[in-house]
Amino acid sequence: MGVGLRAERIKVIKGRVQVLAVDELEIASGEIWGIIGPNGAGKSTLLHVLSLLERPDEGTVYFDGRPVNWRRREIMELRRQLAVVFQEPLLLNTTVYQNVALGLRFRGIKGPEAGRRVQKWLEILGIAHLALRKPWELSGGEARRVSLARALVLEPQVLLLDEPFVALDTPTRAALLVELRRLLKGRGITALFVTHDFMELPLLADRVAVLCDGRIVETGRPRDIPWSSWGPYRGQTGEESPYPWPWPGVWTRDEGAK
Repeated sequence: MGVGLRAERIKVIKGRVQVLAVDELEIASGEIWGIIGPNGAGKSTLLHVLSLLERPDEGTVYFDGRPVNWRRREIMELRRQLAVVFQEPLLLNTTVYQNVALGLRFRGIKGPEAGRRVQKWLEILGIAHLALRKPWELSGGEARRVSLARALVLEPQVLLLDEPFVALDTPTRAALLVELRRLLKGRGITALFVTHDFMELPLLADRVAVLCDGRIVETGRPRDIPWSSWGPYRGQTGEESPYPWPWPGVWTRDEGAK
């Protein structure tokens, strides 16, 4: 089961420029949030703060209701409950199996337990037949599945994703988003993913935070955000999405995210 995250009065300053100023963001246990905004809005910075990879200049991050004190020992303990998937798969020059097992080795999990977990996630994500292949032998979609398996094999309570499917074609991306939502909901994992494409949000997110100039300007369910009147998405609507309505396996047009 996932844990809750909360950020209060977060500020990040880089080179005398304030790049993030989030008054409050609360992600309940088991919720999936999407963070969207134009380039330079602060999306990745917010993800880095919530994944405990970057300490904010001001403000407090709460993990499972407790404030993070940023001491090295505590940070290392909390990070063991997190997994992060970045935009590029960043696979090592070894087999798919060894790539998926990498994080387990770092956490001291070896032998039959490591083998059981790796095989389980290779099968769940439909890539068991690729176990002995090298990264250059994989398609873009296969490489992203390996990257997801490497994160999920850690059995995290919180999963954070930074535009992990951005380079994929629309059908492959849609299929992965729907499958990922099913996996996260089935295991109660709390998740936050960054995207610049508002059309991805109904496929995965329960709720959305719109970020602009480092500030959250709108939150709500994907179907309730007024995309047709907001900033860089002005004039765009769900009906223009390249993804099919209703989104298969997620919810119908009338239901929206719960």
